[in-house]
Amino acid sequence: MSITQQYLLDSYRARLHGEPEPPAPGRRDLGLAREIRDHWRFRAVVAGRPAHGRLRRTLGRRLRTLARRGRPRAL
Repeated sequence: MSITQQYLLDSYRARLHGEPEPPAPGRRDLGLAREIRDHWRFRAVVAGRPAHGRLRRTLGRRLRTLARRGRPRAL
């Protein structure tokens, strides 16, 4: 059963019982992603690490390492 089918079934059952409908799938995804980001930033600050820019710095370091090795680019 897909997520959409489960949502429709839950909505139907909620209407039969006079209960509020459940939230639509994916409706709270953005808020959840923000909460996760804030949580990881908080943990970084508590641990004494920089709270932002870590991913960009890590990717830049990896790219520079690959460039120094002279690894050929994929076509």
